[in-house]
Parts: sequence; structure tokens; C-alpha cells
Amino acid sequence: MSIAEASKRIPEKVFRDPVHDYIHVQQQVIMDLINTKEMQRLRRIKQMGTASYTFHGAEHSRFSHSLGVYEIARKICDKFVRNYAIEDGGVWDDSERLVVLCAALLHDIGHGPFSHTFESIFNTNHEEITQQIILSENTEVNQVLRSVSEEFPNKVASVINKTYPNPQVVQLISSQIDADRMDYLLRDSYFSGTNYGNFDLSRILRVMHPYKDGIRFDYNGMHAVEDYITSRYQMYMQVYFHPVSRGMEMLLNHLLERAQELFLTEDPYLDHETYAPFLEPFFMQNWTLDDYLRLDDGVLQTYFQHWIHFANDPILKDLAIRFIDRKPFKSVTYSEEENQEDLKVLIDLVGKLGYDIRYYVALNSRFDLPYDFYRPSAEKPRTQIELVEKNGNMVELSVASSLIAAFTGQQRGDERIFLPNELFYGKNRNHITLFEPILKQIHAMTKSGKLTPLDEHLDID
Repeated sequence: MSIAEASKRIPEKVFRDPVHDYIHVQQQVIMDLINTKEMQRLRRIKQMGTASYTFHGAEHSRFSHSLGVYEIARKICDKFVRNYAIEDGGVWDDSERLVVLCAALLHDIGHGPFSHTFESIFNTNHEEITQQIILSENTEVNQVLRSVSEEFPNKVASVINKTYPNPQVVQLISSQIDADRMDYLLRDSYFSGTNYGNFDLSRILRVMHPYKDGIRFDYNGMHAVEDYITSRYQMYMQVYFHPVSRGMEMLLNHLLERAQELFLTEDPYLDHETYAPFLEPFFMQNWTLDDYLRLDDGVLQTYFQHWIHFANDPILKDLAIRFIDRKPFKSVTYSEEENQEDLKVLIDLVGKLGYDIRYYVALNSRFDLPYDFYRPSAEKPRTQIELVEKNGNMVELSVASSLIAAFTGQQRGDERIFLPNELFYGKNRNHITLFEPILKQIHAMTKSGKLTPLDEHLDID
């Protein structure tokens, strides 16, 4: 089958969607990809990970997000072929449509359960695994793509890898304003019950168009692009970096680390019946793609429940209880430059209470770059957003917009130290204990919401 044959339309099928109303499937290849077991696995993986423990509506899946990215990419292709078709003297070759749509649909297929936490512990990389799924002849996804042509899986994988020769295609899927980001901002805002991620998608699609080096936007659409960048900034600061979600993430991180440590040391507390067989290849760092595709959120949650009821190790059991019953670590901000000594003091105090600080103290920093212009010397240079004036001149977004200039190149976020919730005063602290002097010190250092030096005159005896 040629790409032209695979691109032929079939009787349209639709998915009802709360963000895009209808998602329109018009090629059999797309429908076949949706029905593969690798795509269906994404129904069992939450899009926002532990954020659902803070924003209870955020239960949506990476499957629905992937369909949404596909739909935005489809709308862009429709707009480009109407207005910028190469047959009409434009610069858009609609033979690229199928590779765009497949890359959009499959861009997140390599995500695992609680993806970013899982990646940090077991050294996996969802983008690399996405490419493996696309290229492995053992996957249903690969079989569907090879039905188009033998080289077609390599084309789709190269879009994910950002090596595809047409920059228009790459930037539609991965840039500072792409189909992926536009869908997850709108979708995550909707399901989290917030308004931070809302922006004028229709206007952005209206002013977006291709040129030989990628994608650019009409100058008169600048304010819609400003709104998008601002929405992205607000979502990161207010939703993605929420301290309670991060507290749950730190719990999950330490829970999996404890399970791995027990398995690798053959600790008698963790016998054959209480470890997780599907996680064993990851504990051993000898996993295969098949091992990876067995995992989803439900598999991990089942193991956590199992550890609660059958694990003898007190730390593993306690961390599992805290995660399952939503007892997040609580946090205060700190400055790595200013608070090094204070961190040592606070961590030492927690250790004096009998906590294993490896598992009950966590340092976490989260920073995001809302927007940046192209810096060729950067480790991961970004494709800047270009505006085109009526006379054809192009201007970079932060040059045209004083609002975006304030964001450009500026890291936003914070550093936090996470501790067990019961160490903080409040409803859990209403009586004197043997350890009250130490708790007073911890409270004195954390009560302002940011780490402060311990008052040396505080009575601790």
C-alpha cells in the first residue's frame, strides 16, 4: 500500500470528546492504530499522574490526550491544504498528512505508569520507548504502520526523534506551540476544574501557517499566542507544580525505591509473595519492551495494596498506606544557595525522631521555562515562535511582545523539602509527646511556609 492509498478517506468515524466536541477519524490506518493493544494500554494510564490526588477530576487518560493531539493536528492539516497547498502555489505538501497524524496519535505511546516518577527511578525514557514501540516488528503498532510501507514506521519515529527532514511536520508535533501542548493545556485545565489553561485555540489555528523552515503565525494573532504562553505558565505554576501533587509523587518515588532496595538486597522482610513480579525486571534493570508494556497504573496500584496487607517491612508497608490512603508529604520552600546548613539541621531533627531520612525526607525542585528564543548553544535548543508582518518580515515573539519578553529565558518554579505530614502542627498535633522539644524545633523552622534558620535561643530541653 502506498501513502496515497493509505491516506484515502473512509466513511468517517467519530469519538465524542469534552474538549474538541468530536474527534474525526477519516483514514483506516488511524482507526487501526487506535485499536492496537499498545494504544489501548494508554486508557489505563492517567494523563496527570499524581495530580489527581489534588484535583480530583483529573482522572483522564493518556489515551484521550493522544486522540486530542491527533484531532488538533488533523484540523491544522485541513487548514493548511485549504490555504497553503503546494498545488496552489503554497508550501504545504498534503502527502505529509498521514505521517503528521500518525505521529500525533502515537507521540505518547511510550509513557509508563505514573510516567515521570517511574522514569526517574528506573531510568526509562518515554520518547525513546515510543520510538521502540513504533519500530519493533513485534508490536501491533508497527504492523499497522508497515501496512502503509516498509519505511513508514521509520518516518513516524523520526518525527518523534525530531530528525524528520520537513521542519513543518516536526514543529506541528514538537515545538513551543504544537498540537501536543495545545491539547494538554486545554484538557488538563478542563478535567482539573481550573481555568488557567484556557486559550483561544480557534484563533491560533486561524493565524498559524507553514513556511519553508517550519511554522509561523500572523502578527495580528500575537495576542492569542501571548494568551497561550501565559496559560501554559499558569498551568505549570498552579497545577503541574502543585505542592500536594508533588508530595504524593515523593511518596510514590520513595515507595518504589524501598521496594527496589528490598528486592536487590534479598531482605527477609520482602519474601517471594510480597514483591511485584512485573516490576522485577525494572528492579534488576534488565527489562524488555514486553515487560514495559505489561505495566499500567492499575498494575502498580494492585502491588501497593498487596504490600499493605502482606509486606512485613514496616517502611514499605507504611509508605504504601500513605500513598493508597492519600497522606501526602507536606513541604516548605527553601533556597539551595541560602539554606544548605538549615537543611542539614532540619533533616537531622527528623532523623532524631526515628524516621529513616532516606525515605521520609525528600528534596524536590521544579522549574519550567515558559518561553525562550532559539539559543544554539543550549543543551536542548528550542524552536522560537515567529510572527510574520504584512510586508513579509518575520519577528521573534519576545521582540514583538513586552509581555512575553518578561517570560523569555526566565526559569519559574521552586525548591521544596518534603516531610511526613504529622511533623507539622495542626489537626494532627493536639497533644504533648515525648518528642515535643524536637517537634517544636521543626515547627519553628517550617511554620512560615519556607525554611528558616532555627532560633538558637529556642528552648529545646
